[in-house]
Amino acid sequence: MSVRGHAFGIDIGGSGVKGAEVDLATGDLVHERIKVPTPHPATPNAVADAVAKVVAQAGWDGPVGITLPSVVIDGTARSAANIDKSWIGTDARKLFATVLGGREVTVLNDADAAGLAEDRYGAAKDLSGLVMLLTFGTGIGSAVMYHGTLVPNTELGHIEVGGVEAEHRAAASIKDRDGLSYPEWAAEVSKVLITLENLFWPNVFVAGGGISRDFEQWIPLLTNRTPVVPADLKNAAGIVGAALAVSAGIAP
Repeated sequence: MSVRGHAFGIDIGGSGVKGAEVDLATGDLVHERIKVPTPHPATPNAVADAVAKVVAQAGWDGPVGITLPSVVIDGTARSAANIDKSWIGTDARKLFATVLGGREVTVLNDADAAGLAEDRYGAAKDLSGLVMLLTFGTGIGSAVMYHGTLVPNTELGHIEVGGVEAEHRAAASIKDRDGLSYPEWAAEVSKVLITLENLFWPNVFVAGGGISRDFEQWIPLLTNRTPVVPADLKNAAGIVGAALAVSAGIAP
């Protein structure tokens, strides 16, 4: 059932479709995340069925915010990362609204959702100006917030740094693949951050992704000039940001 001041967020990832009810006053999850495996292949209809299962397990009947690892414009997926390429051109908002019985649905990029969450409730909540969230994982996701307003669908992980895509140089997966030490990997991350700060002059970088849990081992080693802080919300950021987006009517 729906509760006033709460919303439901779902974060679609490469391995799992995760969801929870969120208290919008605090950004806290009301209950443990519900997770079902991401279907393979992760086609639109298969993923939509997984989303419906999560919502049904929660017994939620209100609005739902949903993240996709994709550029999302007017509810339509325009790219596909870690999901089937058949998503490209799919009206995701219509698809999810249909499978969820016609309720209100918002769909947005997963890194954008994390950025909204960190800006409202997390590491950037007391910061102003230009805030840039970067999630270091299989690739590098990005979210840009300016005085609390989302600039949607930035794909800064694909910017070239020294002739190489940023995420091919400094994603967390590259550290694992190449067996880099933290000092070696931090040097590559620094090159990416220096390129971005010279282009955008952000007030702060917020570093997310699973590797942010080990921030003490690498953030102090960075050599760029802009302050870098670890994300606070960790694995809940996408869920919280999706819930916030549907509540606030943020629909890129």
